[in-house]
Amino acid sequence: MKQVYVGMGTDLIHHGHINIIEIARELGEVTVGLLSDKAVSKYSRMPFLSFDERKKILENLKGVKEVIPQYELDYEENLKKLKPDYVVHGSDWKTGPQRHVRQKVIDMLKEWGGELIEPEYTHGISSTGLRKALKEVGTTPDIRRRLLKRLLESKDIVRVLEAHNGISGLIVEDTKFEAEGEIREFDAMWVSSLTDSTAKGKPDTEYVDRTSRFQTINDILDVTTKPIILDGDTGGIPEHFELLVKNLERLGVSAIVIEDKTGVKRNSLFGTEVEQTLDTIEGFSEKISRGKKAQMTDDFMIFARLESLIAELGMEDALKRAKAYIEAGADGIMIHSRHKDGNEILEFMKKYDKFEVKVPVISVPSSYNQFTENELQAAGFNIVIYANHLLRSAFPAMQKTAQSILEHKRSKEAADQYCMSIKEILTILPN
Repeated sequence: MKQVYVGMGTDLIHHGHINIIEIARELGEVTVGLLSDKAVSKYSRMPFLSFDERKKILENLKGVKEVIPQYELDYEENLKKLKPDYVVHGSDWKTGPQRHVRQKVIDMLKEWGGELIEPEYTHGISSTGLRKALKEVGTTPDIRRRLLKRLLESKDIVRVLEAHNGISGLIVEDTKFEAEGEIREFDAMWVSSLTDSTAKGKPDTEYVDRTSRFQTINDILDVTTKPIILDGDTGGIPEHFELLVKNLERLGVSAIVIEDKTGVKRNSLFGTEVEQTLDTIEGFSEKISRGKKAQMTDDFMIFARLESLIAELGMEDALKRAKAYIEAGADGIMIHSRHKDGNEILEFMKKYDKFEVKVPVISVPSSYNQFTENELQAAGFNIVIYANHLLRSAFPAMQKTAQSILEHKRSKEAADQYCMSIKEILTILPN
């Protein structure tokens, strides 16, 4: 029989996919190349269903002989191996981020006389539309909580932006940018203690209590579906940290980052201008261990934030703490620095790369913001957090608006220069 190859992401199966498979089945024996999470995320958001869940669905469809992984959006590896007589794909990829992939498929098929078959796109239904509808319905704590681990497994670097209320959460959820054949978006949200406190007009000293912080988290959970990483400051005393882990896990938060400082919190960007007191390695390791034992699922993650460089205790202290916290069960680490050249961060990563046991590492390039995501990934980072930028950009915009109204004794100039229209605001908000 003729060999037919169909590349699919198939997060949510609909009759358009069935039409494609039926057409392919009429041409010959059908092999489906199921796109990995990494491949799908190049042109769309992370699938709701895992690769194994999607594979099982396709294997049970009539007419599908075999389902094999397609690890990249590019078809080259599988096409060279199978040399199919036909490739079948809907006509919707003639434009958009996949158009370059399509042209490469056409060029490859010419090498052995294969043919690209492009059935007319099924109108009235699309995976993108279904995903949008699902987003409006919302997600479950279990699905949201496990998503961060899936992102770490499938992406070179996970891109995270801070959110401090519902509207900023929607911005993180919906903002997209198409470039270089891919659609870029933020993968997760960082609920920062600094921006949460600042939005409430309170000092960033752990003054804002957990009840208030949980309210912020719930406001964001209500209107978004992407995973949340919480800035947990010190995590509190071990007994309280155990309860915090259980509460966050139940809500559907994916991870918490706790720092190895004690006493009244002082923001790390002050460095040694203020007193920065670090916990003992044994004390902080015990907190991590107790937090891990308190978990009910394997999805939730605890990241240890290293403050050695902030407190100017040296590189060896930072490396020693990193090793100890990993041994205590930390799922990842965050190495923090306020030096703008980024040299000590890069030095730490070079030495960390020699560890026998490694975990994901978070970069927070607030100070060393000249580095691109590609450069951070090349240095060994797995997550990049833009930790305070939405609030920092909103504050001067609000100041300018307030000053303009005072200056002109009316709002016209401010509305024309600085304000989004009411209609645009209403389109952002959930129906």
